[in-house]
Amino acid sequence: MTENKHLHEVAITAIIANAEGKFLIIRRSPTKKRFPNMWTVPGGKLETDDYLKLKKDTEFYWYNVLERTLRREVKEEVGLDIDNIEYLTSLATVHEDGSPSLVISCVADYAGGEVTLQEGETDKFAWVALNEAKGHNLIDGIYDELVLAENQRIRRKRAEWSRS
Repeated sequence: MTENKHLHEVAITAIIANAEGKFLIIRRSPTKKRFPNMWTVPGGKLETDDYLKLKKDTEFYWYNVLERTLRREVKEEVGLDIDNIEYLTSLATVHEDGSPSLVISCVADYAGGEVTLQEGETDKFAWVALNEAKGHNLIDGIYDELVLAENQRIRRKRAEWSRS
């Protein structure tokens, strides 16, 4: 584990819903170090270039850094444009190599494009209804996030993540 207790890898993911109410899931490439061949949702890591090369929005800060990062990651990973990004939940883990990660999970609307998978990152995709998602080898916790996203999508009471 890193000696700096304030240093975390930050990632952000998108549960993307289309007009039919289906969610995009992707299968991680068999060559991925973490969770190979498992199904998940698009996303990726925050990089300092996501803001350092931009003009600050105020004297001291860049705003909407996570939203810009998520749009970039989704475009790179699956070729889609997204809109209406909303916070869903967050999670933290310490990977086998000892590096701590914070993941911010969001929901977003499909805004355009055709699914084009990034070689080496993912090898399959599917648009699934909630009941169809269980038929895939999802990373633990992703199905529960889909349930939370479905509840948020149909405007039921918004809640924190829990095991479904």
